Amino acid sequence: MAGSFIKVRCNDCENEQIVFGNASTVVNCAVCGTTLATPTGGKADIPHDIVETVEAR
Repeated sequence: MAGSFIKVRCNDCENEQIVFGNASTVVNCAVCGTTLATPTGGKADIPHDIVETVEAR
């Protein structure tokens, strides 16, 4: 698989959101707007709690 999806918990509001592990754009929390993932050219920088890696179905 070229990349994986990751369930991330926002440290500010405890919202859980699924983001792409190789995100090419900044991903913000849908509830409070905090940045959850920042692109780095490869794997995204995710400074929040990673809950789980979502498996392909």
